[in-house]
Amino acid sequence: MAELQNLAYIVIGASDLAAWKSFGSDIVGAGVAALAPGSLGLRLDAHPWRLLIEQNDEDDLTHAGWDLGSLSDLDDYVATLRDRGADVREESPDRAEQRCVKRLFSLADPLGFVHEFFAERTGLIADGGSLSPILRGPGFRIDDLGIGHILPVSKDYDQGVQWYREILGLRYSDRIRQEMAPGIYADATFFHTATGRHHSLATGAFPSPKRLNHVMLEYRDMNDVGLACDRAKKAGIPIVLELGHHPNDQMFSFYMRTPSGFGLELGYGGVVIDEATWEPQIYDVMSDWGHARNMTMVN
Repeated sequence: MAELQNLAYIVIGASDLAAWKSFGSDIVGAGVAALAPGSLGLRLDAHPWRLLIEQNDEDDLTHAGWDLGSLSDLDDYVATLRDRGADVREESPDRAEQRCVKRLFSLADPLGFVHEFFAERTGLIADGGSLSPILRGPGFRIDDLGIGHILPVSKDYDQGVQWYREILGLRYSDRIRQEMAPGIYADATFFHTATGRHHSLATGAFPSPKRLNHVMLEYRDMNDVGLACDRAKKAGIPIVLELGHHPNDQMFSFYMRTPSGFGLELGYGGVVIDEATWEPQIYDVMSDWGHARNMTMVN
């Protein structure tokens, strides 16, 4: 049965493209792609862009793009979605061209953003292009794992977990349920795709003014995590969580606030799941060390 292979791109509606350009290049280390007026592409590898920033006032996630690997698997997956009762639709050739893919389908998420499904990305850069010279290491860990992960916050947690598992067909990785105060819990469930990044999507039950709590990008060199944290602090960018480590995906990371207000986690060392040996667990802490919260920040 055809499955999602990885999270290939995201689209963000943003009110300040100039701030995102500086943030992406000068802090994160992404390359900048020249696109049509009113949009900005951030490059992480040979793809034409991995983050598409579009001018509007949402300042939030608008689309998540999933790779199916092949056109035949794309057709099979779409047929499966329809069998599950999902209202998935094929987008126009012009829309597919804008996304740099051969064919494109879309499905609305209950949280108000859109999932896009494709196969065969076009416009790849033969020499891999260039990232920002501020990076010390060889760039971002993507390959067949996808760009990282997103964590949209569910309005109805149980319904959200069920939808991602039973409609999108994501694989369950594990869960964290931490008691933050007597009787008050932060709860998150993590899902992976066929290629095994510990999670390409998670959803949680906790307050958030945005539909997207955060997006994570992973470096290939641990030093780039610390250097990015230093650059962010020097630039006055709010740090939401200081350097720390997650017990489930083993990610060493920190979180900062993006120009659109949601979080960006930059990390290193994430787990790739081997289905033959993986045993899902329920953890009782979000972080086993570090990740001290900046109490001046509001989630």
